Amino acid sequence: MASEIHLKNPFTGELLQRYPLENFETIQHKLAQARKAQNSWKSLSLDTRISALEDALSYFEENRELLGREISEQMGRPLSQASGEVDGMLVRARHQISIAKESLARDEFTDQNGFNREMEHKPLGVILIISAWNYPLLIGINGVITALLAGNTVLMKNARYTLSIGDHFKNAFGKLAGIEHLLQAIVIDHATTKQTIEETDIDHVVFTGSVDAGRIIYHSVAERLIDCTLELGGKDAAYVAEDADIAQAAETVVDGAFFNAGQCCCGIERVYVHQSVAADFIAQCKRLAEAYVLGDPADAKTTMGPLAGGESAAALLTGQVDDALAKGAHILCGGKGLQIGNGQFFEATILESVSHEMTVMHEENFGPILPVMIVADDAEAIGLINDSEFGLTTAIFTSSTTRVREFSDGVEAGTVFMNRCDYLDPALAWSGVKHSGVGCSLSRYGFYALSRTQSNHFKLPSG
Repeated sequence: MASEIHLKNPFTGELLQRYPLENFETIQHKLAQARKAQNSWKSLSLDTRISALEDALSYFEENRELLGREISEQMGRPLSQASGEVDGMLVRARHQISIAKESLARDEFTDQNGFNREMEHKPLGVILIISAWNYPLLIGINGVITALLAGNTVLMKNARYTLSIGDHFKNAFGKLAGIEHLLQAIVIDHATTKQTIEETDIDHVVFTGSVDAGRIIYHSVAERLIDCTLELGGKDAAYVAEDADIAQAAETVVDGAFFNAGQCCCGIERVYVHQSVAADFIAQCKRLAEAYVLGDPADAKTTMGPLAGGESAAALLTGQVDDALAKGAHILCGGKGLQIGNGQFFEATILESVSHEMTVMHEENFGPILPVMIVADDAEAIGLINDSEFGLTTAIFTSSTTRVREFSDGVEAGTVFMNRCDYLDPALAWSGVKHSGVGCSLSRYGFYALSRTQSNHFKLPSG
């Protein structure tokens, strides 16, 4: 059994750092510290918590370039793109701060004389946040900032590819307003994670990751009758309608499919295009896809880095392409895995003549593959989009607000986009349907997920 996790650069193979795995007794100790800290933190006014958290965000601004470099070195995103994650993280955090007072305010009902009737939003306690590697700052902040604003404390487990990001969260949020242990980074294996959920008094679990892991966590929280927030898989689709701006649609869809080497929770993994505009759309997508430059993430010319999952990730993508070809698909561009340096890459790939008999149209691949299917009308597109066990986001490209409303009413997804994709607006609840998740994060509803409602019904003394 491994006693430590080796953090490696996926392009060079260089060993960056060793992280010893913590045992269950260590986690119990950290949880006790978090529980003690939470008793003090929740007693502070919301204004004080807001002020402390606003100040804490300066850490990320001051370390923007360092954070970008570590993300690039650890999971392979081109350095020229990595620092931008800090900016997006700050937008999300500051939005949640800006709505905290309104979201956590007491709801009062004054329509009955002689009674005070109200609902309060109380913190849950200690939150276990299990974050993902593909956007370690963006995904991590979704739960962290909301949990802390609501008066909770946090144990944070970061994914094995980007473990150092947990250290940065601890540096920024670990001690605020003179209170220590508000956020603690933990390094544990799957077995200890399961044990922590099932055998401690952790109050809520926030998890981003695979459907299989999500099922295990869902079962574990059920054993203790606590709740969880799960963001799981996706097979997000786009539909390009006959009245779309084709150039804008192609540029947006290609970026949504291939940015971060396709390793995006809400990236586009399949696209349906109206038959009347298919030839133009496909040609423009091909031109854009062929312009991607694979190589060293530290090179300014590189626009697509290696796969963080290495050989296993490349094998999965190759398997989907081979299955599609065997069932009649054609490769328009790309289609092959390759090694550059010590990194495993996969070319920006567009497949045509695809069908729903192919795994590439049903199973998540988390890589740079875009299958394009031609449809006759909106109804066919909606039916095919819904022919999936996932439902995180979907997008339509159209110039008609009437069409987008009909599309939105027909599709099964947590978020519906018009003329954009692969984006998260913190003012809107981030959620999924089907196997894409349970619960939601961000927006005011994110606060409700990480707090409990207490109803007060007071009959006032007469006279």
